[in-house]
Amino acid sequence: MKRPFFTIITVTYNSGNKLTETIDSIVTQSFDDYRILVKDGLSTDGSIEKLKGKYSVAGKDSKGSSKITLIESCDNGIYHAMNIAVSYLSEITDDIKAGDTPSYVFFLNCGDTFRDRDVLKNVHDAIVSRQESSGTTLPSIFYGDIFEVTTLQRVPSNPKIDDYACYRNLPSHQACFYDERLMRRNLFDLKYKVRADYEQFLRCIYKEKAETVYIPMIIANYEGGGFSDVNRKISEEERKVIIGMYLPKSKIRKYDFLRIVTLSKVRTFLASNKTTAGAYNAVKNAAYKVRNAKKEK
Repeated sequence: MKRPFFTIITVTYNSGNKLTETIDSIVTQSFDDYRILVKDGLSTDGSIEKLKGKYSVAGKDSKGSSKITLIESCDNGIYHAMNIAVSYLSEITDDIKAGDTPSYVFFLNCGDTFRDRDVLKNVHDAIVSRQESSGTTLPSIFYGDIFEVTTLQRVPSNPKIDDYACYRNLPSHQACFYDERLMRRNLFDLKYKVRADYEQFLRCIYKEKAETVYIPMIIANYEGGGFSDVNRKISEEERKVIIGMYLPKSKIRKYDFLRIVTLSKVRTFLASNKTTAGAYNAVKNAAYKVRNAKKEK
């Protein structure tokens, strides 16, 4: 099967109209070299029937051609569903050989949408430009910013992924395009209920030595209210365990101290409050620029 430039994975279960809204934002993209894998956990709300009524949808064992492939099976939650979709991707495409261009995997789940119709075109151009300038296709993660629907604000990502960023300031999962080689070799670890995407990102950075490339644009409208948002205690417990696997204790103690003196709880409130989020994110973006400018000197 031909390897498209992008593989977009959407995980769904009884998502109602959100499923077609999310798929709508993909199929209206101006760049069309992509495939969509919809992983459904056997929905009973009619959302899959509505999707099939609006678009041509192929089953995973179908020999027909369609941009949308539906994978229907039971799963044990969002990370397991994502793993099933990535494993299916490995089944239908050959291994990447030297000189091949990988597909870039993006997870756009129900309720989230691309920011505008040119997102894929602009990301494609940025990736190709990077590959041409470097003369190679190293396993990479390309990422941008998100627009948070709950606060109506652009949330900037850290342009430089270093140890401190990995400690606390990784880009949103909804802003990241993964080289498929990274995804094939690094499925989500299902022992983490909330932070499996965090651990998987760090594994790609520290064990795979993946390159990270920031693209200064908004990738997706992020609905919020996901499992990690409403399970903050579990999220923080898992974060501590995960970061302890990848950073030395001395560095973690240093960053813990910095987190306390910079009033992280207050900053979290300011970032999530609709009234203060705009000003907070503007200051955050300015701080990123100053910090990275110093590192480049």
